[in-house]
Amino acid sequence: MPTAAVLGSTGCVGRQVCSALSLRGYDVLGVARRHVPHTDEHKFAAVDVAAAEPERFAELLEAANVRVVVNATGGWHTSDADNEYSHVRLVDRLLQTLALLPGVRLVQVGTIHEYGPVEDGVAIDEAVVPAPVTAYARTKLAGTRAILEATAAGRLDAVVLRAVNVFGPYTTRASFLGSVVARLREARADGPVVLSVADARRDFVDARDLAEAVVAAVEAPVTGRVVNIGSGVATPIGELVSSLVSAAGLPPQAVVLRRADVRSKGGGWTQADIRLAARLLGWHPRTSRQDSMRAMWNTAEGA
Repeated sequence: MPTAAVLGSTGCVGRQVCSALSLRGYDVLGVARRHVPHTDEHKFAAVDVAAAEPERFAELLEAANVRVVVNATGGWHTSDADNEYSHVRLVDRLLQTLALLPGVRLVQVGTIHEYGPVEDGVAIDEAVVPAPVTAYARTKLAGTRAILEATAAGRLDAVVLRAVNVFGPYTTRASFLGSVVARLREARADGPVVLSVADARRDFVDARDLAEAVVAAVEAPVTGRVVNIGSGVATPIGELVSSLVSAAGLPPQAVVLRRADVRSKGGGWTQADIRLAARLLGWHPRTSRQDSMRAMWNTAEGA
């Protein structure tokens, strides 16, 4: 099997993609700005892709016999400049690099937020016209469009996966559910945790299921397409919190929920239509919500 380079290999999604590709038989080269202990499971290169010279990065990938690149980098940033750096400049440098390596396949992990807010009840399919309203979503969409343009011009072989919110093992504290886990662990002996929760519904996918979708996209005879990845279910936020409390083995009174206005970066509703993922990739989510919640609790800092 060839080598697969995973950009963002230190993150919640990237580390699961590394594991899934390794189990599939690929040699894995993790790429991130800084080394962390779990990257020792695979070969690793400390590279800031957005700042790297394309020629030198291409030499590194070629020397490692890389035939597949997965871009699992990214995350919410507060400043426009940071979003531009992570989601636009990085993709631009990556495309310059891959232009020097004909035949390398790219799988880009994008976000459902590239579509922008939709009306409640809408299952978001790939025909929805993107209209993002946040700097994060706009810059992620810009990266997607650059990749699709290169693919349409015949310069690249690539697929973009637009993933919903992610939970499961090693979920970042920067996410809503990750922050709830952190607060529960820090306050278990100090009485109930009071959370302000909006009347919103979200689609979540386990990071391990997303990683399986990446592997399927690596190997599927599909190029130049956007494919949505999610559970296909919009769940009330309060219900998600209750599931987390249950999976953690805590009593229901460990959390007190207070109603709040929707202030999410993605609107009040997300539900992915995942039929195209089933048809093109043969992919379906397999992990139950309770399994995801238990994994998130058990792998959190302080577990």
